[in-house]
Amino acid sequence: MANSNKDLISSFEAKLRHLLFLYDKVKEENINLQKLLAQEKRKYLELENKHRCLEGDYTHLKTALTINPNRKDIKETKERLSKLVREVDKCIALLNI
Repeated sequence: MANSNKDLISSFEAKLRHLLFLYDKVKEENINLQKLLAQEKRKYLELENKHRCLEGDYTHLKTALTINPNRKDIKETKERLSKLVREVDKCIALLNI
C-alpha cells in the first residue's frame, strides 16, 4: 500500500510538472502573440493614415481636374463647383453664428 501511495504521488508530481511546462509554453506563446498583435495594429494604423492621405490627394486631384477648362463634361464641372460653393457658404454661415 505504501508503494501504491508513492506511485500515485510520483505520477501526480510528473503530471503536475508536465502541466506546469505546458502552462509556461502557452504563456510564452501568448506573449509572442500579443507582441505580434501590437505590431499588426501599428501597421494597420499606418496604412489607415496613408489611406486617408491618399483619399485627400484623390479628392484634390478630382477638384483640380474638374476645374480644368479642357474637360468636355462641363455639366459635371458646374455641379462640382456648385457643391464647393455651397460648402463654402455653409462654413461662412457657421462662422457668422
